[in-house]
Amino acid sequence: MSAEAAVTVVDVPGEHRYAIRVGNELAGFAQYRLRPDAVAFTHTEIDDRFEGQGLGGKLVAFALDDVRGRGLAALPICPFVRGYIERHPEYLELVPAERRGEFDL
Repeated sequence: MSAEAAVTVVDVPGEHRYAIRVGNELAGFAQYRLRPDAVAFTHTEIDDRFEGQGLGGKLVAFALDDVRGRGLAALPICPFVRGYIERHPEYLELVPAERRGEFDL
């Protein structure tokens, strides 16, 4: 990742995913299914060229902060999102208490 390349994360509702870009390049995404009261994260992917740069964490943090700001719950079906929540307990409250067992949280 170039020092000058800006990292941006956006929700792309038409594609049901959050996308992270480095400059003009798509570096990865977090796919989701929107439910009336929750966002179910189903798959997260970072392009091999951008691995090891912390972009997955930035992507998931942005997505979870957005979910929190919208007053929705998070359902971490995706193992990467589940692992991120496990390592960052400040996001655990987004997973409904009665569903945490499904995700080993």
